[in-house]
Amino acid sequence: MRSLVYVSQCSTGRTTGEPSEGVLTGMCGRYAASANPDELIEAFDVDLDATAEPARSVLANPQTPPPGAPDFNMAPTKQAPVILMRSPRGQAEETESAPAAPVRQLRLLTWGLVPSWSKDVKTGVRMINARSETVLTSRAFAPAARSRRCLVPARGWYEWQESPVAKDAKGKPRKQPFFVESGSSELIAFAGLYEFWRGPEIPESTDPMAWLTTFTIITTAADPGLDRIHDRQPLVLDPGDWAGWLDPSVTDGDDIADLLRFHAPGRFRAHPVSRAVSGNRANGPQLIEPAPAEELVGVVDPSTGEIIG
Repeated sequence: MRSLVYVSQCSTGRTTGEPSEGVLTGMCGRYAASANPDELIEAFDVDLDATAEPARSVLANPQTPPPGAPDFNMAPTKQAPVILMRSPRGQAEETESAPAAPVRQLRLLTWGLVPSWSKDVKTGVRMINARSETVLTSRAFAPAARSRRCLVPARGWYEWQESPVAKDAKGKPRKQPFFVESGSSELIAFAGLYEFWRGPEIPESTDPMAWLTTFTIITTAADPGLDRIHDRQPLVLDPGDWAGWLDPSVTDGDDIADLLRFHAPGRFRAHPVSRAVSGNRANGPQLIEPAPAEELVGVVDPSTGEIIG
C-alpha cells in the first residue's frame, strides 16, 4: 500500500469569501510547538525573552512537558510560547513626552482566551479559536483584534479526518489524525489574539500572578485539498505580515481586516500520523512522523478523494 502525503497546489492572493453554511466553527485543538526559546528568539527577532517570568496557569497539575519546552502535542489550557508587541513590564507608565516603546516579546500564555469581562476562566476552554470572518465584530474577540494581536509559533498542526466509510468501536466515524506543516519544513506563525483577565475574587494588585493572560488562534477556510481533512485551518501569516499584525498602533478596522483576509494556498503538506496523538499524555517527535500505510483504515486521500485502507 502506498504512503499517503498531500502537497497543496500553489496559488496566491487574498480572499473575501464567506464560509459555506453549516461548516464547523473551528479547527482541531492540537499543534506542535517543537522549537525551544532560543530558536524562537532568532526566528522572530525577539527583543525580550520573558519565558522565565512567573505566569499564572489554570492547570491543577504541573504541565508536561514544562512550559517553554518543546511540545509536540500542545493542547488547550496549556501555557504556550507566544510573540507579542508590548511595553516591558514596569515601563508602561511614562510621561507623554517620552512614552515607553513597545518591544517584541516572547511570553508563555494560556491557550484559550478568557475575555476581560468573563466571570469564569472556564470560558477560555471554549475559546481556543476565533473565526477570521467575524473576529472584528465579536464581543469576545473584537477588543483584542484591535489592539492585542500576537503570533503563535508552530511546526505545524493536527487535524482529525472523519472517515466516510469506517466506524470505530462505538459505531461512530473513525477519526484519522493528520499533521499539516509548511512545505519548506520551516516554523510558521498562526495569527492570534491575547487578553488579560483578573478574577472578581482577586483584589486590585500589581502582582503579575493575579492576572491570567490567555490567547486564541484565528482560523480561516481550509485550502483546497486540506478541506478533505477539515473545513477550517489556522490563519498562517507570511513573515512579511508579522510586523503589521503585531503592531499595536494598527487599530484601523480596514487595515486589520486586510490582514485577516490573507489566504495563500499551496504552502502546506499533510500526512496521516499515529492515532496516539489523540491522547493528551502522548508527546515527542514521533507524533509528527507519517503513519505506516497498513494502519490506515477508510482514510480519504486529500489530493484525490480516494479511500485508502
